[in-house]
Amino acid sequence: MCVSAAPAEFSGTVLYVGRHHHPQLGEVEVLGYQNTAVNRAGGPNAMLLHLPAAGMGRENFLDTSQTPDVLRDLVEALRPVSRAPQPAGAAVAAGTVEVFDHDIYTVVLAADPRDIPAALGRVPENKRPRLAPELFDFYADTFPLYPVALCCFDNADARRAAPLLMWYHPIYTGRLTAPALDSHSGAAPDPQGWVRPDHWVIVGLDDAPGEWGAPVRYRRDPGPLAPFLPRRVIGQKVSHGHLRNGDFAIALDDARAGRIDRLVRLTTDGQRIPVSSAGPPPSVEAPAPAAEDAGRRRWVKPTLMAFSLVVLTLLCGWFLIWGP
Repeated sequence: MCVSAAPAEFSGTVLYVGRHHHPQLGEVEVLGYQNTAVNRAGGPNAMLLHLPAAGMGRENFLDTSQTPDVLRDLVEALRPVSRAPQPAGAAVAAGTVEVFDHDIYTVVLAADPRDIPAALGRVPENKRPRLAPELFDFYADTFPLYPVALCCFDNADARRAAPLLMWYHPIYTGRLTAPALDSHSGAAPDPQGWVRPDHWVIVGLDDAPGEWGAPVRYRRDPGPLAPFLPRRVIGQKVSHGHLRNGDFAIALDDARAGRIDRLVRLTTDGQRIPVSSAGPPPSVEAPAPAAEDAGRRRWVKPTLMAFSLVVLTLLCGWFLIWGP
């Protein structure tokens, strides 16, 4: 569901990604993220999100404290029972790190993830996790264009986080990407690994055709968040089988056409694997034919030995009784 800096369990993840036209900011992509966290570290922990953004600053993180159910409202719009009747701040420059509080988190936001460990001294001690250096080398090598947010939290705060909601100008204009790389041990993710998903993946567009998707009814007025939120959504629950480790993505044209069945798993080596192909992880490779043949012939040797022993016993008995 996400990558943690120390052992943790995450479930019930809601991922929202949408394209919206903001009256001041212009065309922006919006990413929403929320889950249920169980911290297994016995102390401070953090989750990491790699963001497909052309630049990020603290101003890109939106305050959801007054609308804590906003992503759950998107989920409810897609459940079968629910279908009936601020100016942009400066982006993070290379070599700089921003540290700021956002809801329960202290966020360390960096253009180069390798700069994050040196900034940890600016994180309150009760939220300061121990970090594996290889984790940040992995992000720098695998996602060189992506800003990375380390969201630090105290053990006691893990269950009461408001959703994360942020806007940015996307790196990739032809697709919508929702980060979902998975590793809950504190070590770098295994890009070749297989993971069990537990996600709602939801897509919103301002320029979708009239009756596209399902209408959203927000239980609280979104207020200043309204320009960043969808009026209608498409999406699906992804919680069956196993998927290759990676992100979720959908082509913008497929999203506009409402083809949520084209949702794919985007691996770090660029493969696009249909989510519909989720199934059991690959088993251990089948033995080579020679090994299979050897397995089938395992009974031959002991059978021959037993037969020889019987014949030898009979011969010895014959000579003892009847003589040569």
